[in-house]
Amino acid sequence: MKEKKSPSSPSFKEAIRFWFKLGWISFGGTLGHINIMHDFLVEKKKWISSSRFFHALSLCMLLPGPEAQQLAIYIGWKLHGKRGGILAGIFFILPSMFILLALSCIYVTYGNQSWMDAIFSGLKPAVVAIIFHAVWSVGRKALHTVSHYLFAGIAFASIFFFDISMPYIILGTITAALILRYFWPSLVYKGKALESHEILNEEEYYINHKTEGGKDFNAKLLWKQCSLFILLWVIPFLLFYILSPDFTFWKGLVLFFTQTALFTIGGSYTVLPYVAQFSVSKFNWLSKSQMVDGFALAETTPGPLIIVVCYVGFMAGYNHFDGSLLMGTVGLLATTFYTFLPSFLFIFVGGPILERTRGSQVISDVLGFVTAAVVGVILNLTFYLGKDVLFPLGMMLNKIDLMALLWVVISLILIFKFRLNIVWLILLSMLYGWLQY
Repeated sequence: MKEKKSPSSPSFKEAIRFWFKLGWISFGGTLGHINIMHDFLVEKKKWISSSRFFHALSLCMLLPGPEAQQLAIYIGWKLHGKRGGILAGIFFILPSMFILLALSCIYVTYGNQSWMDAIFSGLKPAVVAIIFHAVWSVGRKALHTVSHYLFAGIAFASIFFFDISMPYIILGTITAALILRYFWPSLVYKGKALESHEILNEEEYYINHKTEGGKDFNAKLLWKQCSLFILLWVIPFLLFYILSPDFTFWKGLVLFFTQTALFTIGGSYTVLPYVAQFSVSKFNWLSKSQMVDGFALAETTPGPLIIVVCYVGFMAGYNHFDGSLLMGTVGLLATTFYTFLPSFLFIFVGGPILERTRGSQVISDVLGFVTAAVVGVILNLTFYLGKDVLFPLGMMLNKIDLMALLWVVISLILIFKFRLNIVWLILLSMLYGWLQY
């Protein structure tokens, strides 16, 4: 009988090389990041078992902020402690942040050129198609019962017709799901799970189903970590107060993106409608057209789609300070810092606690309804951005942009039927726009 080989401890240097590489090659949004991490960490290196990988992903989906980055922080932390988690989280976003900074500078410098405008006219319909594909992808996995469809519809109506803020929608969904589960459990039951990750040969993996889930609650450690988080949050805030002549603007930007990071559950596609709605309609940091352009720019970079918030911060600083590239850069760096900082706190503080909820049917059911509500939110984002792309002169049928509609349809066919990679679709759309010019 062949003796099972004991898994060896992963090399810290090799892990860091992977996290750094991931930041440069992770095109395709959350699904792309998850596939790359699963292929390398589970299939190739056997550093973590598939069951633990997907359990960690489901826990990260319960947390506010970008779940793919939080998954990287979590696995880095489980492999090499806090230093592993910190470096994994930083390398996950750093490359795309610098790329988006360069693209944002190019955009505001040459964006008024006719050839640049033509390129974006090709990109915008593709972005609408990509977001619609996200609705379909998430919806296919999230909507299992009539109740799920109902929650998705209510979430869409709440934000589209009544302009209800995202945190209230998520909070209402969690409350309603708990009530529904308690009084009418038959409406919650969704049958057999879509996919079962069987626990086979778990001993081959360094982190497996037997690996300790987390330490007991430690109030002293919790206080220490929260105090460090508050200190890191306060230092740049004080610098803005001391050095900036317009502290009111920076205060609004810092508080908004901190609130966004702390309260928007459901990943990038939950955060983005909230950011788009407030940054365009309430704060007037940028126009709706510039917001769509930001989505197009973000799709051309590796890293999470939520990186588009960095572009929003850049445009906010650039527009508010009369076209200052320096202030735009400061806005981008501040937005990046305050958007992604809470993810580290959530994992280091909440990770061990949430780990102990493994197998909890209550959390699984509530998460199912939150994900269903996210489908309605993404659908709202599709309408919110799509109507200005297809109807630039107003919502009238005779004013529809036929060229934009044509490229939306072609993009959908390329994505759904031919499964064209998102990166190739973006490049093809840029070529399409340039050919129009």
